[in-house]
Amino acid sequence: MALVKAADPRVSFAELQQWPDDGRRYELYDGELIVVPSPFLRHQRVGSNIESLLREYEKATGGMMLHAPLDIVLTEYDVIQPDIVFFRAERRHLLKDWEATRVPPDLAVEVLSRSTERRDRGRKMDLLARSGVPEYWIADPVRNVLEIYELKDGCYLLTGTYDQNAQVSSPTLKGLRFEASRVFEN
Repeated sequence: MALVKAADPRVSFAELQQWPDDGRRYELYDGELIVVPSPFLRHQRVGSNIESLLREYEKATGGMMLHAPLDIVLTEYDVIQPDIVFFRAERRHLLKDWEATRVPPDLAVEVLSRSTERRDRGRKMDLLARSGVPEYWIADPVRNVLEIYELKDGCYLLTGTYDQNAQVSSPTLKGLRFEASRVFEN
């Protein structure tokens, strides 16, 4: 009797690249395909405000800010699209204009949505930590709170929770300081 090899049910990034563009955003978690829903207006506004802050920091430091949709290929079976990512100037050369981004960012930012909060605080956060992303932000557009996590011993440690009246300082991006109210402006 011949042995039958079971097909790998996981989806790889190479396979995902072969699919026709259907307008959806996808992430892979150990090959499990997740459809990422479109964000709501408030999510977009808060994300845009963070982009503006990081664009200013980019101009001051020579780093690079990018926003979704952008595949961050951590492994062939782990591909995520954080809302916003930042790469420090000294790592910018690792990014290729016409190739998938295959290096973890120095900062990943998620703006919470009801449909993604559990994953943003769970699987995605764990995957980013395992991939060595030094800093992770979670912006809550309902409570107007920004949480900043720093990677310590392979896990994220909450280093600050900032309401809209607070002064924010990044623990890993030197010189990045701003009023939290800028994140939550309408």
